Amino acid sequence: MMEFVLLGFSDTPQLQWTLFGIFSSIYLIILMCNSIIVLITKIDPALQTPMYFFLGNFSFLEICYVTVTIPRMLVELCTQKGNISFFACVAQMYFVLMLGGMECLLLTLMAYDRYVAICNPLHYALVTNHKVCTQLVAACWISVIPIVIGQTYQIFSLPFCGSNRINHFFCDIRPVLMLVCGDTFANKIGVYVAVVVFLMVPFLLITVSYGKLMSNILKLTSAIGRANGFSTCSSHLTVVVLFYGSASITYLQPKTSQSEGIGKLMSLFCTVLTPTLNPITYTPRNKDITVSLRKL
Repeated sequence: MMEFVLLGFSDTPQLQWTLFGIFSSIYLIILMCNSIIVLITKIDPALQTPMYFFLGNFSFLEICYVTVTIPRMLVELCTQKGNISFFACVAQMYFVLMLGGMECLLLTLMAYDRYVAICNPLHYALVTNHKVCTQLVAACWISVIPIVIGQTYQIFSLPFCGSNRINHFFCDIRPVLMLVCGDTFANKIGVYVAVVVFLMVPFLLITVSYGKLMSNILKLTSAIGRANGFSTCSSHLTVVVLFYGSASITYLQPKTSQSEGIGKLMSLFCTVLTPTLNPITYTPRNKDITVSLRKL
């Protein structure tokens, strides 16, 4: 098979230009908001801290993540042609999985940063110095890339001998596996293992970090101190709930209990709407970012 056809939103041709306007606006908002966050975390001396180092990296990942899917989706809405070559489909799935896995790990690092800042404030500067933060981010990339390469190769080395029509707006794991002729049980097990490693394990680490963190905050005698502690963590916790909630429903729900339409809708929420909400969640609640934006 030399190419696939992404059906996307071809079942609603009357909404073609409405969807194009909505998604192009969302894409511009994501690019603008996340680019501003990346910029201010680089140029403002007040934001040269581990928390904003991780936030800048996360915003950069968001830009890359949506750029893998939305531009092609906009072209498909304009031309009503969803043809995508075999190797372009491979590349798209690889980058979606790699960037999504990297976001999971980076959210875990951000939770660890908040845990150290609140539970071990005297050791914070030593434990999370710039060199350590850089090494942690590099370790995340090194751990994600080979696993995703293996996962993608395993999927696309299977025989595709039936239809080439993918009922989705990008090359995602589940709709691509539906086109395979042979037995995909081992591949599905591999996908679930990868999801557990990159989704559930980081989520459990985040939960443990926040459990200890909340316990320390509640022990504070000052009401102002407790309020400051909760406000410091609320933005990140909101992003974690949005990201992991949508990703878990998309990739952990059994195939039999999820229709193709619902699966497409959840993928849309995970890949488009969540990245839109993230900068909106972080910026208004953070005084440092607000002050930096006013300076800019």
